[in-house]
Amino acid sequence: MGIMQIRDVPEETERTLKARAEREGKSLTAYVRDLLNEEASTPTLDEVMAKIATDEPVPYNPDFVRETMREGHR
Repeated sequence: MGIMQIRDVPEETERTLKARAEREGKSLTAYVRDLLNEEASTPTLDEVMAKIATDEPVPYNPDFVRETMREGHR
């Protein structure tokens, strides 16, 4: 596991994060680590679009769609 050090964090930001961590019963380190993990696990719009660009296209058949709708399947 890596080590990070963040410098030049405004005091107001630090106070806010400490208060939020305390409300969740976590240390500041644990709280910020959870925020970073969540951020890293959420793909960016560019990453999503790149993935979509590599996906196979879905064939579209209007007759199949109409029949499926008539049968009540979704």
